[in-house]
Amino acid sequence: MPHLRSKVYRPFDAGAHLPCILTLCALTPPDIRGHSMQTEGKPGLTYAQAGVDIDAGNEMVDRIKPLVRATRRPGADAEIGGFGGLFDLKAAGFSDPILVAANDGVGTKVKIAIESGIHDTVGIDLVAMCVNDLIVQGAEPLFFLDYYATGKLEPATGAAIVKGIAQGCIESGCALIGGETAEMPGMYAGDDYDLAGFAVGAAERGRLLPRGDLKPGDVLFGLPSSGVHSNGFSLVRRIVALTGLGWTDAAPFAPGKTLAQALLTPTRLYVKPLLAALKATQGIKALAHITGGGFPDNIPRVLPDGLGVSLDLAAIPVPPVFGWLAKAGNVAEREMLRTFNCGVGMVVAAEAAKAAEVEAALKAAGESPVRMGEVVEERAGEERVAYRGHLAL
Repeated sequence: MPHLRSKVYRPFDAGAHLPCILTLCALTPPDIRGHSMQTEGKPGLTYAQAGVDIDAGNEMVDRIKPLVRATRRPGADAEIGGFGGLFDLKAAGFSDPILVAANDGVGTKVKIAIESGIHDTVGIDLVAMCVNDLIVQGAEPLFFLDYYATGKLEPATGAAIVKGIAQGCIESGCALIGGETAEMPGMYAGDDYDLAGFAVGAAERGRLLPRGDLKPGDVLFGLPSSGVHSNGFSLVRRIVALTGLGWTDAAPFAPGKTLAQALLTPTRLYVKPLLAALKATQGIKALAHITGGGFPDNIPRVLPDGLGVSLDLAAIPVPPVFGWLAKAGNVAEREMLRTFNCGVGMVVAAEAAKAAEVEAALKAAGESPVRMGEVVEERAGEERVAYRGHLAL
């Protein structure tokens, strides 16, 4: 059945769209169209009685319009209301661009947001998980779209989520040009919701990363994370349950914050400092976003065959949250390394001869790079990511 969609942000059930009902007469055969849709003597059902509140969806759209408008950038006017979002690559200043796309979610971190009632930070996570994957390929994020699905739409909650999404877009320089709000009773219980994000960026042809000239001796810098970021939260929540702590209890590792506030610290956005560094130096050969799988799964994704890395774990400044998780959950160091970022959210591979130049460029862009290892030849029978020393957990 065709769907009539009146907004880019569509506050309707993704499984049984409101427009299907609005256009039913136009789509129904003439012999049926002339008859009453009510059974005689029985009141007719409404979409609201089925659990989908059209008015709540429209209210949310009204709330988020100024948030979306604030994300305007060259190439996009960030005005919602059409059937699709538009972006003008020429107006954005590109001459021969390669488009790069990424999508991601926030994972079970949203459960903490739901249970604590803190909804204005997971939107930042959503953007960060997508745009950080764009910058590792040398691409500038251009625009973003989101998908927000819930069992019962609460306009205030939805607006808080989009507020975070808009903030993440502003901080990474991309326009929020659309999204979908799906109210799906029966699919999500109670106040549950889920998020997905979709980002598109661009890089001039020939400027994509990783470069093909990585070689032994190239230097690895780590850029600090803000904490757990947005992966490993199934383990985090299991550990919290073992401790018996509640979300409003004081965080043992973050004085002055509740446990929920501390764990909901948003994923860092690395886009603007890395774009600045890439413009300032030709010495950056590769970038690796450290998400699920930690160092052993993410760093090899940017390495040519035959190469590995050696990491100095003692050089990594480990935020207190990871020490608490390791102790409270009795989690071994190797498990920490393959589950969490352990304090490094982005790894920068720099040409050995230009390592000092890259470090200076990163610092000038506001980063605090830590020299944490080097590229080495892969040895038969050994892991591609080798460690020396230990994390300060």
